[in-house]
Amino acid sequence: MTDLTQRLMSLVAILAVCGIVVSSVSLQHHYATSKTAYCDIGEAFDCDIVNRSEYSSIFGIPVALIGMLGYAALAGLATVYRERRETPAMMFGGAAAGLGFALYLTYIEGHVLGVWCILCLSSLAVIATTAIVAAVIWWRGGTQ
Repeated sequence: MTDLTQRLMSLVAILAVCGIVVSSVSLQHHYATSKTAYCDIGEAFDCDIVNRSEYSSIFGIPVALIGMLGYAALAGLATVYRERRETPAMMFGGAAAGLGFALYLTYIEGHVLGVWCILCLSSLAVIATTAIVAAVIWWRGGTQ
């Protein structure tokens, strides 16, 4: 594995930890009963509406928890399994799937709920960056 690939794998791990943090805060607000002051910015931004909407869970599982698990899987691939030949493809596939899901949820925010969530947009930025870095790793040949 080249030095650049090692650095990019470390970057994916750092981004994944950032994603876990953002998703865990979002999960906390999913279950909270009080209003979130920092995320209620006028009519356009309100994390509470998004995090407590019917779209915030899939089959009873909070979307934020799914995000935490996805980011944890990416962190594991970028650290524990970074030397395996199949890791770059798996990491890119996971990040691309996460990005697709985040884009779908962003569509729901903007076109169905009509309100934006700062935490969700932060997670979108993290997963988009992760997908780009994972694509570069995969394109460069990964662990070779």
